[in-house]
Amino acid sequence: MFRTLNQPALWAVTLSAAGILMVTMGARQSLGLFVSPLNTSTGLGVAAISLAMAVGQFAWGAIQPLAGAAADRYGASRVLYGGLLLLAVGSAATPFMSSTWGLILSLGLLSAIGSGAGSFSVLIGASSQRLPLEARGAASGVINAGGSFGQFVFAPVLQTLIQRIGWMGAMWAMALMTLAALPLVRTLAQPVVTAPRAANEAGLWQSVRQALADPSYQLLNIGFFTCGFHIAFLVTHLPGEVSLCGLPSSVASWALAIIGLSNIGGSLYAGACVARYRGKLVLFWMYASRALMVGVYLVAPKTDLTFYIFAAGLGFTWLATVPPTAAIVGKLFGVRYLGTLFGITLLSHQIGGFFGAYLGGIALTRFGDYGWMWYADIALASAAAIANLPIREALVAKPATA
Repeated sequence: MFRTLNQPALWAVTLSAAGILMVTMGARQSLGLFVSPLNTSTGLGVAAISLAMAVGQFAWGAIQPLAGAAADRYGASRVLYGGLLLLAVGSAATPFMSSTWGLILSLGLLSAIGSGAGSFSVLIGASSQRLPLEARGAASGVINAGGSFGQFVFAPVLQTLIQRIGWMGAMWAMALMTLAALPLVRTLAQPVVTAPRAANEAGLWQSVRQALADPSYQLLNIGFFTCGFHIAFLVTHLPGEVSLCGLPSSVASWALAIIGLSNIGGSLYAGACVARYRGKLVLFWMYASRALMVGVYLVAPKTDLTFYIFAAGLGFTWLATVPPTAAIVGKLFGVRYLGTLFGITLLSHQIGGFFGAYLGGIALTRFGDYGWMWYADIALASAAAIANLPIREALVAKPATA
């Protein structure tokens, strides 16, 4: 797989993008650890805090096509600098918020928009424009693994900081860690290697209209909606599920870390599969496996080992859906406006994320547990697996033999 990334310049672009995603996704995917301390400190209630985080899920997705379009038109570096700074400001401001509207502003808007502007649509779009065709699949896997490594690192570090210096100090530390990623942006400012736009090539908004009318693109977005529901529910409410089972909070932080660690392998494997198999088949098996694993979890004894095994299994497909999804978008419409078109797909992902985060809080408040959310997760994952099969995608070209 890595033979396609055999030049130092290719590695520089790929690893810089992976490093930025490590910070933005590590910070974002660890916010569930703050739900209980925030509730204790502010007394706002889990439902109100879940609403702020659900708004963040939606805002993170809503900014993706806008950030992708801005990067496609004005360059990725400006967007990334702004995103990292906004994420740092939102994290630093959160300890000063004591109302639902304040949390919606800091976590739901500032932090979420900042992390979204420094996330998949801009990073994969920018790197794809700077890498040759044969390197893009492997690069997307490495970049995606960077985000997973961020979750592996940030979750236990932030949990330790929460316990030792309090949740406010942990938030301020996260703001400083965000600023440390700024030097990596410079590498993604180098010239693109893709060919200039042809005279008859569709413009940005015409490409968007064509994509939105394409049935394959619509089915892809339906499947990605489920992915967002699943991930946002777990990121926000896995610590609560662990607490309901009578286990210590460290189990939740290590489960989140295991998800990130497992997804490193899953992302690299998904990047390799993109070059060998049709992306829609890869996505089918990922979504189907999620439905199966959630079903097994529901009947398993709720021990720390169960959570760790569950986290490892889910983690392998966690964000490994990104490389095949981005690859399908690139196959259907090219990479000229990949940042914008994949950003729209990520918006669908985060609409699902909004419902996953918010309805989880509603379910806990009304029923005292997350049972109905797990059943909904199984149903949606099964539907997503089926929805990917009709996608129009050509067979992967096999290399010619001598």
